[in-house]
Amino acid sequence: MSMSPRLAFALDAAVKAGRSTLAHFQTGIGFENKLDDTPVTIADKNAERMLRELIEKQYPGEAILGEEEGQTGSGDDQWVIDPIDGTKSFVCGVPLYATLLSFERAGEVEVGVCYLPALDELLFAERGKGAYWNGRVCRVSSKTSLKGAVISSSGYLGISKRGWMDAYVKMASGGMAARTWCDAYGHALVATGRVDLMIDTNVKRWDISAMSLIVREAGGAFTDFLGRTELGDNAISSNGLLHPELLEALKL
Repeated sequence: MSMSPRLAFALDAAVKAGRSTLAHFQTGIGFENKLDDTPVTIADKNAERMLRELIEKQYPGEAILGEEEGQTGSGDDQWVIDPIDGTKSFVCGVPLYATLLSFERAGEVEVGVCYLPALDELLFAERGKGAYWNGRVCRVSSKTSLKGAVISSSGYLGISKRGWMDAYVKMASGGMAARTWCDAYGHALVATGRVDLMIDTNVKRWDISAMSLIVREAGGAFTDFLGRTELGDNAISSNGLLHPELLEALKL
């Protein structure tokens, strides 16, 4: 495929930063808790710093929003960084974590990259040009009913706090499998057709900016639990065919 200079840059930068985290992976790395009581490690901080330096060198003056260092610069266009999406997985030595990088223009995601360092899997998309997984086009599943579907989600506590537990149990009871393959990995599974839907109960923009584009360019749907396409504090992705039934099932 032909790709823009921004996508080519984002791919190289995300892979470099993601691979840097492997030096600390499965080493018994310590962590500290941030103000929101989520963990952060030196690997998170170093990877974000690397990405920021690469962006600042290639695209000086452009705004950057990152999980660890916050917002720098201003304007309608920005880079969005999550150096380790799935830090809890990372500190537990579980390989289902990702380095995420996207570029947004006037609030619309133009480029999205998801690199899973411990799995060496790379997903990316550019608006209007499709989604790719390890260099090949990827597509969502063709499942047309929640009955027999494979469901991925974030943790059960978040589902319970949202008031979705009864609906979730009902869906899971009729599905083929329900698993907490969470964070960006769950949405990556949707984009590659390996699972049919993903329920993400508590997110920030850096968690879902890149993944929203990748899922949509793979032919899927990515909304909040009310069906709105704006990026908010919760997210649902699916193959698109299941989305109306999924939203109906999750009505509070």
